[in-house]
Amino acid sequence: MPDLTPLATMRSGAVPRFPVSLPYRLALAWCGFLALMLVIYGLGLDFTLADVLYRWQGGEWALQDHVLLQDWLHQGGRTLSQWMGAGVIVALLASLLPTPLRRWRRALLFLFLAVATSTLSISILKQLVSMECPWDLARYGGDWPFVGLLAWRPSGMPDTACFPAGHASAGYAWLALYFFLAATWPRWRWLGLATGLGLGLAFGIAQQLRGAHFLSHDLWTLMLCWTISTLLASWLLPAWHLPQRRLTLPPNTDETSPDA
Repeated sequence: MPDLTPLATMRSGAVPRFPVSLPYRLALAWCGFLALMLVIYGLGLDFTLADVLYRWQGGEWALQDHVLLQDWLHQGGRTLSQWMGAGVIVALLASLLPTPLRRWRRALLFLFLAVATSTLSISILKQLVSMECPWDLARYGGDWPFVGLLAWRPSGMPDTACFPAGHASAGYAWLALYFFLAATWPRWRWLGLATGLGLGLAFGIAQQLRGAHFLSHDLWTLMLCWTISTLLASWLLPAWHLPQRRLTLPPNTDETSPDA
């Protein structure tokens, strides 16, 4: 007989506890990520890659307004993510009614909160942290010198909003699909992971080609979106890490549960 303890916890209204090892796994992941950032900043890999892209385009950001990058992957990518989000909202609202989606209500709530929190958090950080895009820098035909993430900005420099990568968050936010599918249709969870990574990479690379972001900007967005989804999944989907357990309810539970 399947272990329904996580389901009983969810139906009773109790707040699920984080797995004991989660803080340690997150701390280890963040230590590894920060070490990677130190390597990227120390070796100047952001500039190395941007230099290659800039020279390849003839000493200018010739692809900045290219129809594929600007219209399809930038504007179109944002629209795609918005439509996907609208679909999640419709499904979540439908789960509040006596429909087959009721059994996925908590999973849909997680998916909505994870995507919304990821994109909103990145947007807020962009407004709080002033950092130039490559196309703003004198090195790449712009007007301003490079000022590091933790360096003191000269008083005459305007505030900019290029860090972390906002457009990439429209893709990486959908890493939440991995956790959603792991809790509902486990065999499809890797497709969910591939969707989030694929969208984030496509949007991020497009922006790097346009001169809008450095590599590290995208990596910060990836790490933040993954962390947010992991935390929310551990709270709302206590069995997401156990692929053999699907987030379903026992027969007739919907009709008898007092809080349905």
